[in-house]
Amino acid sequence: MIFGRAAGPAARTIGGMGSASGIESRRQIRKLPALLINQIAAGEVIERPASVVKELVENALDAGATRIEVDLEGGGVELVRVRDDGCGIWREELVLALSPHATSKIRDAEDLDRIVTMGFRGEALASITSVARVRVVSKPRGQSEAWEICGEGEDIAEPRPAAGAPGTLIEVRNLFFNTPARRKFLRTAPTEQGRCIEWLTDLAIAHASVGFIVRCDGRVRLETGPDQEPRQRVLALLGEELEGELIEVRADRFEDARGLTLWGLVGRPTIARATPKAQHVFLNGRAVRDRTIQHALKESYRGLVEPGRHPTAVLLIEMSPTAVDVNVHPAKLEVRFRDQSAVHQAVLHAVREALRKSDLTPPVSGRRHEAGAGLPGAGFPGAGGGGGPRVRHEEHVRPEALVDFLKRGPLPPPAAIRASLDELAPGDSPASMRRDAEPAQVEPEPDESLPSPRRADRVLQIHNSYLVTQDESGIVIIDQHALHERVMFERLAARVGREPLESQQLLSPASVHATRRQMERVEELQPLLDRCGIALRAMGPRTLGVESFPSLLFQRGVDPVEFMTELLEKAESEEFTPSDESALHEVLDMMACKAAIKAGDHMSEQEMDELLRLRESVDRSSSCPHGRPTSVRLSIEQLEKLFHRR
Repeated sequence: MIFGRAAGPAARTIGGMGSASGIESRRQIRKLPALLINQIAAGEVIERPASVVKELVENALDAGATRIEVDLEGGGVELVRVRDDGCGIWREELVLALSPHATSKIRDAEDLDRIVTMGFRGEALASITSVARVRVVSKPRGQSEAWEICGEGEDIAEPRPAAGAPGTLIEVRNLFFNTPARRKFLRTAPTEQGRCIEWLTDLAIAHASVGFIVRCDGRVRLETGPDQEPRQRVLALLGEELEGELIEVRADRFEDARGLTLWGLVGRPTIARATPKAQHVFLNGRAVRDRTIQHALKESYRGLVEPGRHPTAVLLIEMSPTAVDVNVHPAKLEVRFRDQSAVHQAVLHAVREALRKSDLTPPVSGRRHEAGAGLPGAGFPGAGGGGGPRVRHEEHVRPEALVDFLKRGPLPPPAAIRASLDELAPGDSPASMRRDAEPAQVEPEPDESLPSPRRADRVLQIHNSYLVTQDESGIVIIDQHALHERVMFERLAARVGREPLESQQLLSPASVHATRRQMERVEELQPLLDRCGIALRAMGPRTLGVESFPSLLFQRGVDPVEFMTELLEKAESEEFTPSDESALHEVLDMMACKAAIKAGDHMSEQEMDELLRLRESVDRSSSCPHGRPTSVRLSIEQLEKLFHRR
């Protein structure tokens, strides 16, 4: 047996678990004492002071509180005090309140299928009491006196009369005083305090009708009034400066027990973060971390934010308690939906629609932004990542040159320009996707709340990389490569959705060197390559032959060997799953990037005008498929400030 061969003297005596013979000391099965049971439970429920804060505030919310006060000392390690004006606890129930598995929130197994409260297991107070010194003072509504009970470890005192306002006050002191190993693993007081504030912020966002006051070492750190509107509460807690950066999201799909309603605020792509910490998702008032919703958010922003960055979002979802199971995680952070697909689709559609109806063109700012976190700072002429060399220019455009340019006569009417473009060879036109490649569907009507683009009489090309034009709000500066890449991507995606891309046979196969891993994945890649108009076959142990290649890429002079080498390198990654839609998007993105006009390409006036026309007709034209901005706006207000007019 494997265990018999591996079990030497050292293995048998690790940690003193047995003697060298493994027979002499036999451990008997015995029932654990109540205190140890509670301390084991506390290991799952009470990880740090923030866990105590969460459990106590959730209890206050379940008690119907309209005002909650929280005091912290030493980051919550020395003291967590929560005071509420809820219904209170009757004297006869105080001892039960500190006992394990005692609760007023559920009565039988059927109640687990329709949980409507924040808590329901009846183990939080008992777990806290097993590792801290607890004092509870409560005065039920309508009662003339308050009662107090104290607990420490396994010692629970009898209730006694006390002074107190209506509601409940719970003090938790010296957390983990009797489990020093647990206390040793806590972080510094400021770090633990920060974790507590994060939880309190989430709970305050989810319950805008409840007033909160949070004091840390005597100083007020958070204060909100009761009966606030959800938007008002979000801005009060996350920052009023985000007012113009958040877009409202709504959905109402409450047709049956599986339906949901959704309200939220999602951030513009410019305020995406390096981590998902700015995503706050709530289900029936409970903060949750759910992969289904996170994936829907990620997909909503695909192509609007750079890979590796995460959108800012606050989503408040309400649904029938019978449609979700919240009893799947010790801290109740994870949930299981009865109809996961319906939730995903509802969130995805609502967020996408809100983004589509919004003008996502970022304003010009004097600040330097981290790449992808805000506005494009230093040159993005190669915004497609491989779409040509990055161009850096130190010289400045003379203002009088711009004035002279815009004083010239008007361009020909748009119809005449489109006619002249139609006569160009497909490979010579920057908008090289033909009319027959356009999706056979009606373009959505523009939302009248957005600034309606106004065609300028003149469009100026700067350093053969950027276009300058105007709209109703001010001056718009466009990255020609990034915008054309977005246009190409949308047209390619629409074509592939109907049929495989048109391809062209090579006179002789182009040889591509491949690694062993790449050769192994060719068969798995073939369905994806077929959709993209690429025919590939093995020509040797480490050689692949490209027999046909997309006509569009040929027209734009893209080298099949270079393209396939880059594609095979991507396919070598375990994260690249050819059957996933994301893999198709990645390949189409490569095609669009290679086929789009580059930084440094000169454009005629007709070509610039046509590219601007396409900008108005394509969804998500504010960002390239990589998530980088295609344009920025210098508003009239900003211009007036620059020239000291206001």
